[in-house]
Amino acid sequence: MCSLKNNNSNGYLRTDLYNEEATEQLSGHYKEILQIIGEDPSREGLDKTPERVAKAMQFLLQGYQMDPVEILTSAMFKEDYRQMVIVKDIEIYSMCEHHMLPFIGKAHVAYIPNGTITGLSKIARVVDVFARRLQVQERLTTQIKDCIQDTLKPLGVAVVIEAQHLCMQMRGVQKQHSITTTSDFTGAFEKVATREEFIKLISTKLS
Repeated sequence: MCSLKNNNSNGYLRTDLYNEEATEQLSGHYKEILQIIGEDPSREGLDKTPERVAKAMQFLLQGYQMDPVEILTSAMFKEDYRQMVIVKDIEIYSMCEHHMLPFIGKAHVAYIPNGTITGLSKIARVVDVFARRLQVQERLTTQIKDCIQDTLKPLGVAVVIEAQHLCMQMRGVQKQHSITTTSDFTGAFEKVATREEFIKLISTKLS
């Protein structure tokens, strides 16, 4: 069960949403981790770190508690519009499931309505729901596409994600400037002309 905690002792209002039981359990594990790596979790700089990390992880992985279909259907409207709808440059903050290190980038999402549209913000929220889980970029791309296709039943969906992976930049091969691009398409976007139009539009900056 989630609880809200307000803290304005420092002159500002902060709201935390977290599961108290999960926070307690996670905090215990993170305290053990600090001890195992050779730190003293009781010292001043670390005494509250296990709880902070426990809450941070719940925030970063909150997508498990959200329903992307419910988000899309909460703002569905009948509309006779059958041209491309694009929401591009959607910021992504996700966690690689292999090393639990972040990958950060942008998603570009398009669909061609077939009598039904959804609120533009709902597209970005669907991206967030799937990004806020342990992920690989390939699966994230497909999950976004499938959710929009299955829920809105459009004439086609296109998803492109560009991201930098800290598991490649901070460890392992340590290539700090590498960018990974993934894409997935359905329906009308499987046609070369439509796909090329989408790529051109997401690559163009408005003046």
